[in-house]
Amino acid sequence: MELFGIALMTLALFVSFGFMVGVLFGFFGMGGSFLVTPALLVMGYPARVAVGSGMAFVFGTATIATLKHRDLGQVDYKLGGLMIVGTTSGIEVGSRVVYYLEELGLASSAIGVTYVVLLGSVGLFVTRNALVNDGGDDSGGSHHESDEEFDPDAIPPLAKRIQSYRIPPMMTVGGGIRVSLWLILAVAFATGLLSGFLGVGGGFVKMPAMVYLIGVPVPVAVGTDLFEIVFSGGFGAFTYGLNGGVDLSIVAPLLAGSALGARIGSAATGIVDEDDIKIYFGLMLVGGSIAVAFRQAGDYLGMDVLNTLSFALILLSAFMVSGAVIYSTITTMRKRSNAAATSAE
Repeated sequence: MELFGIALMTLALFVSFGFMVGVLFGFFGMGGSFLVTPALLVMGYPARVAVGSGMAFVFGTATIATLKHRDLGQVDYKLGGLMIVGTTSGIEVGSRVVYYLEELGLASSAIGVTYVVLLGSVGLFVTRNALVNDGGDDSGGSHHESDEEFDPDAIPPLAKRIQSYRIPPMMTVGGGIRVSLWLILAVAFATGLLSGFLGVGGGFVKMPAMVYLIGVPVPVAVGTDLFEIVFSGGFGAFTYGLNGGVDLSIVAPLLAGSALGARIGSAATGIVDEDDIKIYFGLMLVGGSIAVAFRQAGDYLGMDVLNTLSFALILLSAFMVSGAVIYSTITTMRKRSNAAATSAE
């Protein structure tokens, strides 16, 4: 039986997959291009359709998640606008580096090795930092309004050191953080450079960069990152759509699932402890690093089984992390409910 030209089983798979990716997208500000495009390629869709439909899905999901983060006061539009400017410039330079490496015949191996090293190192750094800090703050929550003053003790040491260099003009970003305009543009340019070089949205670099280099609270970093992705995803979807690269029969069921998942993931950033967010984020990146390493080995050795194993690892890590996010959200809400009931007695 088919609906809109798609088998019901495939339709259910797309909706479920969209829900899972939506949770990750709303919670971390990343995950769309990381998961959707490879999945469509494995299912046999042409590369142009896989990338274009993936971009359209990213645009729709990022819009839904950004609106939820906006309701929670977790989007810094000023910071997001500056990040867009710097990121765009960086992407242009990164793409030129790729073209140069292609002429030398080194692009594929260089991108693959950079991807593995970057994902693994950022994932391990974020996870280790969160584990070291875990237990230092028993506040039990992570909700931050974008204009609310942020506890200076919660700013990562690296961000404090960078902020000590006061190069005018200075500006105030989410959480009341005072930081140099040039620092923001430099961070944006660097993350854009990596995005252009690796051919991904770069959320796995932007979110920790805003937290550890600028000192923005985690929920605001996620919401602002999603705000940026709305523009980059929208532009990408428009470009591919003009050339017939967007298949609405794929995008629609994916968005049907992500519409709920993105709102759940976005709301969870205001409930789950910040260190827990960092731990889940770090584990997601480490799993992705291992998966990409398998794929690179499969391409080098000509073993398709390693490529299949790579995709299975990405899906497994995504399912486990999205499940952990939902579980932590439910348990935290129960603890708060029980604490409120106890105090009322």
